[in-house]
Parts: sequence; structure tokens; C-alpha cells
Amino acid sequence: MSPTAPSPISLAPCVVVFDYGEVISRSPSEADRDALVDRAAVDSDRFWPAYWRHRQDLDQGTASIAEYWRRVGSEVGAQWSEVDVHELWALDHRSWLSVDPGTLAVLHALRDGGTRLALLSNAGADFGGWLRHGSFAPLFEQVFVSGELGLVKPDAPIYERVIADLGITPDRFVFVDNKAENVEGAIAVGGTGHVFTDADALEAWLRELAA
Repeated sequence: MSPTAPSPISLAPCVVVFDYGEVISRSPSEADRDALVDRAAVDSDRFWPAYWRHRQDLDQGTASIAEYWRRVGSEVGAQWSEVDVHELWALDHRSWLSVDPGTLAVLHALRDGGTRLALLSNAGADFGGWLRHGSFAPLFEQVFVSGELGLVKPDAPIYERVIADLGITPDRFVFVDNKAENVEGAIAVGGTGHVFTDADALEAWLRELAA
């Protein structure tokens, strides 16, 4: 059963900016990961290091989807056809679409409290449509995707761009991400941040911040 919506949380005039992967979304399941490795026809101990090693170029928009998979394939010694790449992309993309109901409940509590919300994700440009038009998209006044901006977390310019586009001062920038280095990047430009572990801890931190 889905969690009931908690009572409203008001952090106005701050804007709470959420990461997507493994904060709003759940981690890919073992079944998802196995399906991708099986389709790649590569041992998992070789596949995953290559998968992550080339991810920043995809997230920053300096490599296309096809180029990203070509680089992964070259590293692991696979010769994937164009059709193979389409299928690998679809399996990979789908694995990041499951959402965490606990985090969604916290988002609704913030929205119900009149708190402004935005989303900032290190992701390829192909995620832009999902993040802007998925069922949760109306919760966010703006969506920032690294692959569209040509900027990535935890580098300062991406946070500075978000702050400027939201029309706020750095002290009103509240950032939630599952990676400590990304939260540290937000704090370094004058914001406040929380390293996400689970929805309960996030809610407790936000309520303490609002007090």
C-alpha cells in the first residue's frame, strides 16, 4: 500500500530542488540489471565498469546515445549493431522509471505547504521528456537536465544556472541528492543540502529545517 500523504511542509521562500535518480526514482532492480547484461551478452564484471565510466559524457550531452553505447561496447569488446543499441537503450532507460512512493509523498507535502519545487538531474537529454511530462512533472516549476545544459553536478556552474533561472539567492537554494559530492557542490555555492538515504530521513530533515 502506498504511504499516506504527510502533513504539509512549508519552506517558503526557499526552493527545494530534487535529484531524480535514486531519490525520486528507485534504483534499477536486479531483474532490470540482469536483463541489460543479458542483452549486452557481456560478463557483468566487465559491463558495469564500462557502463559507468562513460556515463558523464552522456549526462553532459557531449556524447550521443549511440556514441555512448559505442564507447561501452568498444571497451568490453562487443560489436553491437544499431538495432542492438536501440534495445540496450530501451532496457537501460526503462530501468530508471520506477518511482519511490515515499519520496513522492514528501514532494506532495512540500507542494501542499506552498513550497516551490524544482528538479535537477544528471541525465542524458533523452530523459527530458519523461521528467517534464511524467505524472509527477506538475509538482516542479522547472526541470533542469544536465544533458541539455552541457553542465553536470557537482560542478559549480550547474548550481549557479539553477539558482539564476529560479530567481533566488543561494541561501534559498535547498538541494536533495543521493550522492554526497553533489550535495557538497550545492553547499559550496551557498546553498543547503541533504544526502538522501530514504524518505523518512528526508522528511525529518525538511521538517527540522522548516521549524
